[in-house]
Amino acid sequence: MKKPVKLSEKVFLIDDFDLKLPERTGTYVLFEEKITLVETSASPSIPYILDGLDSLAISPEDVEYIIVTHIHLDHAGGAGLILEYCPNAKIVVHPKGARHLANPSRLIQGARAVYGDKFDELFKPIIPVPEEKIMIKEDGDILTIGENTTLQFLDTPGHANHHFSVYHPPTKGIFTGDTAGIFYPQLYRQGIEFYLPTTSPNQFDPGEMMGSISRFKHLGIERIYFGHYGMSENPVEAFSQVENWLRTFLVEAESVIKSQTDRADQAGTIAGRLYDKIKLQLIEKGIKEDDPIFELLQLDVNVSAMGLADYFRKQQEGTTK
Repeated sequence: MKKPVKLSEKVFLIDDFDLKLPERTGTYVLFEEKITLVETSASPSIPYILDGLDSLAISPEDVEYIIVTHIHLDHAGGAGLILEYCPNAKIVVHPKGARHLANPSRLIQGARAVYGDKFDELFKPIIPVPEEKIMIKEDGDILTIGENTTLQFLDTPGHANHHFSVYHPPTKGIFTGDTAGIFYPQLYRQGIEFYLPTTSPNQFDPGEMMGSISRFKHLGIERIYFGHYGMSENPVEAFSQVENWLRTFLVEAESVIKSQTDRADQAGTIAGRLYDKIKLQLIEKGIKEDDPIFELLQLDVNVSAMGLADYFRKQQEGTTK
C-alpha cells in the first residue's frame, strides 16, 4: 500500500489510483479537529482512501466533511459510496453541483460520452448522495474545521460552472480542483516543472478560466493543491504555464474547427496537434520518447481536446452563455 504523503503539519495526500494510474487524482486529508477530506475521485478509488485513512490512524466514522471542488466523476464520483463508510460526514459542494450529486444521471451520461465502453470499469458504482448529507457553499462562505483553520470557498468557473476552490489559510494554499490546471510530479522528479490547463467538456470557458486564475493571483497564495496531482510551491510559474498553454490550446483548436468540417474527427485532430507540441517540448528538455508520462499526457490531451471542440462549436452556433 502506498502511504499518504505529508505536505504540511496537518495536510496529507492520498493517491487514489484513479483510472488505475498512480499520481493521477488525489484526496487531501486535513487532520484538524473536524477531519476533512478534499475530493473523493471515482468509486474504485474509495478503497485507497480508506487504506490511507487507516495508515493515518483515522477512523472513517470520524470524518466530518468531504469537500468536492466540482462534480465531475474523477473528483466526486465516489461521494455516495464513501458516505457508506463515513456515516457522520457531509458532502460540501458548489450550489450548481448539489442536485447532480443527489441525482447523478446527467453526470453518468456525460462521462459515458467521454469514456465509452470503459465507463463501468472506471466509475461504477455511482451512488446518489442523500440530500440531507449535502452542504452547499457559496462564493465567500467559510467553514471552520479547527481552532486555527477556517476554510474559505471561492466560486472559480472556467473548467466547470459548478466549481469552487478552497483557500487554506494556515499554509496560504488553495485547493484548485481543475481550474488552475494539472501538475505533473512525474516530470518534476526529473527536474522539469510542467503544468497544463484542463479543458474537458462541456462547460469549459477560457475567459472564465483566465478570470479565476487572476483571482488566485490576487490572493497571494504560496501553495497550490491540485486535483491532478499534488502540491506546487511555485504558483507564479504554475499560473504562467497554464495561461500560456491555454492560449496555445485555443489557437490550435480554433484553427481545426474552422478548417475541418467533419465533426467526427475534429477533437482527434486537435488532440494530435497539442500532443505533438507538448511531446516536442518535453523531448527537447531531455525526456525520453518512451517515458510513461506520455501515456498520461495523451489521456489528458484527448479529454481536453473534446472540451475545446465543444467550446468552439458552441461559439459557431451562438449557444455559449
